Amino acid sequence: MSSGVDLSQFYETFFDEADELLADMERLLLELDLDEPDRDQLNAIFRAAHSIKGGAGTFGCFGQLAETTHLLENLLDLVRNGEMQLRKDMIDLFLETKDVLTGQVNAYREEQEPDEQAYTRICAQLRQLALEQKGILATDTKGTEAILQEEPEPEPVASADGLPLWVSMGPVSDKDAEALQQEMELMGTIVHQSREGERLDIWLETTGSADDILAVCCFILNADQVSVQPGAVPGQAAVAPAATAAVEPVAAVAPAATPAPVAAPAVAPVAAEAEKPEAPAAPKAADKPLKPAAAKESGTIRVGVEKVDQIINLVGELVITQAMLVQTASTLDPVVHDRLLNGIEQLERNARDLQESVMSIRMMPMDYVFSRFPRVVRESAARMDKKIRLVTKGQATELDKSLIERIIDPLTHLVRNSIDHGIEMPEDRLAAGKEEEGVLTLSAQHQGGHIIIEVVDDGAGLNRERILKKAMSSGLPVTETMPDDEVWQLIFAPGFSTADKVTEISGRGVGMDVVRRNIQSMGGHVQLYSRAGKGTTTRIVLPLTLAILDGMSVQVGNEVFILPLAHVTESMQPTEEQLRRVSDTDHVMFVRGEYLPLISLRDIFSVEEAEKDVTRAIAVILQAEDMRFALLVDHLIGQHQVVVKNLEANYRKIPGISAATILGDGSVALIVDVFALQRLARDPASTWA
Repeated sequence: MSSGVDLSQFYETFFDEADELLADMERLLLELDLDEPDRDQLNAIFRAAHSIKGGAGTFGCFGQLAETTHLLENLLDLVRNGEMQLRKDMIDLFLETKDVLTGQVNAYREEQEPDEQAYTRICAQLRQLALEQKGILATDTKGTEAILQEEPEPEPVASADGLPLWVSMGPVSDKDAEALQQEMELMGTIVHQSREGERLDIWLETTGSADDILAVCCFILNADQVSVQPGAVPGQAAVAPAATAAVEPVAAVAPAATPAPVAAPAVAPVAAEAEKPEAPAAPKAADKPLKPAAAKESGTIRVGVEKVDQIINLVGELVITQAMLVQTASTLDPVVHDRLLNGIEQLERNARDLQESVMSIRMMPMDYVFSRFPRVVRESAARMDKKIRLVTKGQATELDKSLIERIIDPLTHLVRNSIDHGIEMPEDRLAAGKEEEGVLTLSAQHQGGHIIIEVVDDGAGLNRERILKKAMSSGLPVTETMPDDEVWQLIFAPGFSTADKVTEISGRGVGMDVVRRNIQSMGGHVQLYSRAGKGTTTRIVLPLTLAILDGMSVQVGNEVFILPLAHVTESMQPTEEQLRRVSDTDHVMFVRGEYLPLISLRDIFSVEEAEKDVTRAIAVILQAEDMRFALLVDHLIGQHQVVVKNLEANYRKIPGISAATILGDGSVALIVDVFALQRLARDPASTWA
């Protein structure tokens, strides 16, 4: 590398790309068929390790990462070339190596030293596997010492006979030629270059190796389009470059659909196999100058999440300002101010389109979540001696980044529950007339303004008798005649577990209530379905984003509250015939053959000057999870989209309130926590917790 380039500016790009490569490596390792491993998959795993090693080596300050990937790469090369038979224990070791590499990347990102003990241990295991392949036992100290000697780094090809490296590329378009010229300038000093037809020839003085240059070129070109060898600059040496044997590239890759950014030579993808390119014909003396270097195009850019959040907040403020203008303009004469009103109407449409476009930037595919479960299922099933196949559907379904990261832990607990409690042992499945391999399905789909995530297993299903017995012993109010749906809800009680023993996977009784609480904190809810002998389905319903909300504004006294529209089913004015008193303070409302708990917002929030006559109020019927209840308010104002503001970050947590928003007149309205009201409706003596 030329001494004038500060490589530290490229660290974050390298770390991000290393994370992606490691994730791909894990996925591909888990997909490998031990009996007939797919060659393309093996090549892709090798490329990932090679790219990380190349990047770490280029920067020169990530020694553990470079050494670990070097050892892994050597073993992967043996496997992909058919010199080593793939085994399950090797896959386990490679996955463990991936975990160590992830820890090293994270440590370097935080400007810390990686775990030395983990590094030493994994390198020893990788070297031992290499020894076994060479037929040297661990007791053969002499052979071991010989094999474990670090291989010396090859001398740079550029030093041969003092000649620069002649990089001959073609066919190359003008656009790619400019990009390649930029990359070569980062690798060293261009002492000469020529452009003849579609061929580009560059003579480069560099401390890098031919492999380094080849890896950079292979961002754009195929292996057979590049030759790297020592060569004299035309007109300056007596020895023709053709007399020097071409340097065989160790690896290369198919051309990328989108050229990598200039910062990326550190992480150059490489391919599985590369033919030895023939030495190109000597270039003609007449040189064709290149066009001035131009910035390369890219299909994507990396932007910090905080910048996206800042834009979203600004768009939210714009929407609030637009709502204020709409409310102010509502008093104007449409005949006199028709142009102003038309402009405001157009602004309203544009603001909504802008808001939706900006929100889409923060959306991420569910594959970000689903991709980590093949490893969880594989290892958990192996520990329990079960055979389980994971099926994923709807990986492309998108969810807001803020929610997608928070859903990982609840989903992990549900998956482990299915593995531990749901899917039976192979012998039990065979006795029940099932395949010995259980199936665990993760799926995601959009439904209106929500995303539906399901965890489905084909196991034994929930045990009604065991759940009731446990509930009774725990003092929960249950009866033998309870419907199944209510029995299933008992497992969400704090500390509830029917496990006979505590396992590494689940059974500690601290999970399902936390799962439900976490889902509710995201504005969602959990539904549970089960059939004996057929399996269990856990359904999670979440809003697509928490940044905006379709709400119904209601008035109680002089206060305005927002009800999430997704939970509103209908509204009506109660009649005396519909009302029933169940205690001195509690009422229920009879609606279409069902008695619904009646809750008054006036009483909950102690709102003065609110309507006290129930028959003159409005009952809004709300649905939360499996329960419906009626909420008394004074007036319905309307339905509109609101920008959600975090109340705790700006004030403090208020029981019964989930967030706040700013209305068109500039006043603040509180967004009601429907699940907190549901808990109160289910048990009037309960608290807000």
